[in-house]
Amino acid sequence: MEANYFAKRVGQALLTFFATVTLTFVLYQMMPGGPAQALRNQILAQQMGSSNTINPEQIEQLIANYTNLESDAPIYVQYVQYMSSVFLEGDLGESLYEDAAVTELLAERLPWSMLISVYAMVIGYSVSIVLGAVMAFKEKSRFDSVSSVVVIGLNSTPYYVAGILFIFFFSIRYKVFPTGGRVGLGIEAGFNLAFMQSIALHAALPILSMSVLGLGTALTMRGNSVRVLGEDYLRVAELRGLRNSRIATQYVGRNAILPMYTQFMIGIAGVLSSSVIVEEIFSYPGVGLLVYDAIQVRNYPVLMGSLIVFTLVTIVAILIADLTYGFIDPRISSGGTNE
Repeated sequence: MEANYFAKRVGQALLTFFATVTLTFVLYQMMPGGPAQALRNQILAQQMGSSNTINPEQIEQLIANYTNLESDAPIYVQYVQYMSSVFLEGDLGESLYEDAAVTELLAERLPWSMLISVYAMVIGYSVSIVLGAVMAFKEKSRFDSVSSVVVIGLNSTPYYVAGILFIFFFSIRYKVFPTGGRVGLGIEAGFNLAFMQSIALHAALPILSMSVLGLGTALTMRGNSVRVLGEDYLRVAELRGLRNSRIATQYVGRNAILPMYTQFMIGIAGVLSSSVIVEEIFSYPGVGLLVYDAIQVRNYPVLMGSLIVFTLVTIVAILIADLTYGFIDPRISSGGTNE
């Protein structure tokens, strides 16, 4: 990989991240009743229910402490203040409702969201790749037709519908899995069997629900495999007497999966963002549920911090896909000159 290509891709990723954060900050500030006004209203509402009085200067100081911004300053000054606190100090502000920094809330919940997101992607894409390959080998058969209809139906079904059905059947009716939470009550946290089993049981249904997102790639895998099966080099491989298993894995499977690699990496962000609804359905305390609650109460510091994390995960995933694709497919290893 050429150094210029690496530097260019990293530079593009940094520029994209910086531009996204900038655009989001401006949009949030321009919204009616922005972060400062929302916090001001909250402080005034709390003051009405108590005998303590607070003057306007103290209110502005509280707003500055929560948001890292001077609410009465011009928007470009606020922009400089916010970007400085984010990029130089790593400070995303304070949550308006939890007595904690946004970075602490995200750091505590992100591993749980990543747990269900990564497993959901691995399961969804693994099933899709195998199913799509079999459908291609059995093209135009009854299995291919039935599987295509089933996959299209599942892919058209919103994942949250699957989540609701899973709760009804597996949690309420048959009581196989818990209805919510991420760990059972009274279980000691640590590296012990009871704790691990509880984590697995609580994460099972959210993972299955989010796995529905990856099933649509079965049709992509089928299309790629059908295209590869028609290539001349496969006939040459058959004439050379190569084993079918080797042809299927090294010739068909590898070339059919390659176009899906970038889609898989981008899908990491898609699955993570979809956790907002899934975690609300299953009351799974991850970043998704944190974002959902923040939307309900207009907790702007948490929303901005969560968006920055989602954006960072997306850009890093795309960057990794971009930089590693040449290693996976040597035919485009000279990407620096092929752009």
